Amino acid sequence: MEHMSVPHFLGVLVVMLGAAKLGGALAKAVGQPSVLGELVAGVFLGASVLGLVDPKVEAIHLLAELGVVILLFAIGLETDLTKLLKVGGASAAVAVAGVVLPFAMGYGVCRVMGLPNLAAIMAGATLTATSVGITARVLSDLGRLQEPESQVVLGAAVIDDIVGLIILTVVVGLTRGESVTPGGVAMTTGIAFGFLVAILVLGSFVVPPLFRLAGRIDLPGTATILAVMLAFGLAWLADRAGSALIIGAFAAGILLARTPQAHEVEKGVTVLGHFFVPLFFISVGAAVDVRVFNPLDSANHQTLLLGGLLIAVAVASKFAAGYAPFWFKGKKSVIGVGMIPRGEVGLIFAQMGLASGVLDAGLFGAVTLMVMVTTFIAPPLLKALFPAKHPGQPPAEPEGIENLVSMP
Repeated sequence: MEHMSVPHFLGVLVVMLGAAKLGGALAKAVGQPSVLGELVAGVFLGASVLGLVDPKVEAIHLLAELGVVILLFAIGLETDLTKLLKVGGASAAVAVAGVVLPFAMGYGVCRVMGLPNLAAIMAGATLTATSVGITARVLSDLGRLQEPESQVVLGAAVIDDIVGLIILTVVVGLTRGESVTPGGVAMTTGIAFGFLVAILVLGSFVVPPLFRLAGRIDLPGTATILAVMLAFGLAWLADRAGSALIIGAFAAGILLARTPQAHEVEKGVTVLGHFFVPLFFISVGAAVDVRVFNPLDSANHQTLLLGGLLIAVAVASKFAAGYAPFWFKGKKSVIGVGMIPRGEVGLIFAQMGLASGVLDAGLFGAVTLMVMVTTFIAPPLLKALFPAKHPGQPPAEPEGIENLVSMP
């Protein structure tokens, strides 16, 4: 990770926040979710265009990670665990199909294109990812976060993240020459899912009395600070347990959603989100290198061909996964589209493949193209399939997180 001076860092923050607000405003002006504008702004600020923002710089990377943790914490605050459990079977079906189909199809395409077995496995693993942050923000922007379809997507995306981590653990082991055993995979799976279940069960006994006690402290902001401490603490615990930071933050939000201080915490977290969350999406956009997509450069032709095939597979497989719960009565097309964006999760997979030497520059470029296209097409498609609620038709429950996507 690179370092920068404090004045330089402050200047970069000004550019990132200004570009995020401008991009979000322009996107909303043309009828698109503001997150799409933030992603586009990030691409322009990245090294391959203006070169003003480098997401590899340690300070920017840390702020972006804080942004996604706060975003998932806010989403957890807006998630009704009862509703989530009601669609648990549908979410599980979508998640399983959303892992098996992309992996199998992605692996097959790469092998047909003549890629080595390990590279094909890594590319297939990258296709299994789902960016819950991007989809959740779009659904919230549309006032649809409480709809059954949204709950299915949210549950499936969380399961996908856990399964994706398991796959990534296995693939990284393969790149190191380690043998993969059924027992090892089972242990990794048990730890990942067991952490989430344990936190939700134990937290339901510990968190409410803790916040009742905190309510006796007559200091402004006490509940919000305690809530953020819980979110960061559980995110850290999740990482130490071999799970993902965002899983811990999401669990913290769910636990706090039923406390009397939930509304106060929601307001405080929204204020934090106005600063940190746009930095995350700017960083995701800045990680895209558009130079590998230049069709005039003959060296990029193979990359573009493979990238096009991976895009087709990535979109078709996740969309088909939305129809896996045949018993679900909602709009399955919305679920399928909601699972399409790979976003930062796909980029993390791709970066690890490149760093380990499994993906060469060409395959990394093809995977990056897939990640970028799937991330960018999902917001407008969701908006078309799931129009925003009419102003006279308020959401069933207040969605404070929508303040993180709505422009003033």
